[in-house]
Amino acid sequence: MRSWPALDITVGAASDLLQAALLDYRITAIDETDSHRWRVVFASPADRDAAAGDLARRFRDLTIRFVDVPDQGWAARSQAAVRAIQVGRLIVAPPWDLPPVDDPARIVIIIHPSMGFGTGHHATTRLGLAALQALDLHGRTVLDVGTGSGVLAIAASRLGAARVAGIDDDADAIEAAGENLRLNPQASVQLRLGDLRSATPESSDVVAANLTGGLLIRSARRLQDLTAPSGRLILSGLMAHEESGVRAAFADLALIARAEEEEWVCVTLQRRA
Repeated sequence: MRSWPALDITVGAASDLLQAALLDYRITAIDETDSHRWRVVFASPADRDAAAGDLARRFRDLTIRFVDVPDQGWAARSQAAVRAIQVGRLIVAPPWDLPPVDDPARIVIIIHPSMGFGTGHHATTRLGLAALQALDLHGRTVLDVGTGSGVLAIAASRLGAARVAGIDDDADAIEAAGENLRLNPQASVQLRLGDLRSATPESSDVVAANLTGGLLIRSARRLQDLTAPSGRLILSGLMAHEESGVRAAFADLALIARAEEEEWVCVTLQRRA
């Protein structure tokens, strides 16, 4: 029987910070026994080992124990529990929970839940989906940085963008995004495997980056360069306490919109002409 690499973590006071830190790693599930005891299941032993070392350095009040969790079908059951959600005009749904759409203004995006990649249920993804809908994408070019499941890229295409690209440095993410793209034949997205620092995509009218706060800061110059003059840059994945640092890294761009949900923040910025 297959087993999954996991960490049993006794959580201190900074649970929100811990959750944000975990986004840097491929996680298949977080089981919160209570507010102070978490079991975090990873996609691979390498992800678990890297996370354990990083968390131990960053959070001195954590107790971390390595465990291997027998599969017993829990992964399939947890995925099967995923249901459709609606964000504005967009409905993000797994293949087994497709809603009837009697309103032509609504758009259904099919995303198959997979290990380690988002389905639209996390606040950061919902904020990104809402930010895309606040812009007129018709005839625009869009770049989705750290595309993961491809949900933001697929959404941009369905919202009328003329050309959409999704880039990720994780081959599994590109594979998952490709599978989801095949479930959405109305969407057209060019997927690229590559590191943001070395890849050379063309600048785009709209750039969406649903990353961590720290990665947004480290990638600030590159993300600005990828945004065309007068273009919009959507930043999601940062927590409220990281906002000032992220905004400082993008000080040359004007703030167009801001939204917050569950301590997560999304900002839309505009590059100067």
